[in-house]
Amino acid sequence: MAFASASSSSQGSYDVFLSFRGEDTHNSFTAHLYQELRTKGINTFIDDDKLERGRVISPALVTAIENSMFSIIVLSENYASSKWCLEELAKILECMKTRGQRVLPIFYNVDPSDVRKHRGKFGAALAEHEKNLTENMERLQI
Repeated sequence: MAFASASSSSQGSYDVFLSFRGEDTHNSFTAHLYQELRTKGINTFIDDDKLERGRVISPALVTAIENSMFSIIVLSENYASSKWCLEELAKILECMKTRGQRVLPIFYNVDPSDVRKHRGKFGAALAEHEKNLTENMERLQI
């Protein structure tokens, strides 16, 4: 399904920011969700392939998260294996605490208890990120 690039209003703010793992849901669930939100007149930000990719979350994504009233997080099997997704999630949670942003998690083909208790593939991915972070911190201290 083809996506329009990230839609914006005249103020550069959004009703909804969609956070998702592209390989899991971009061309299926998230595509349909995005289309339905847009059909209902809900100004929705969705990452398109034109945004700069890199080792850290792009400034455009940070701004979109900060300027959204709601975030929908599509937690899928490979969501936690993406450093990019986890950085989005951290920013969303920060905005939830500091700006009162509302957050709706959607569990897509993943057991909510696996996410909550860091089990299964979701938990393994989080453990791998933690291991890499610890190794990087140790290298910096040497």
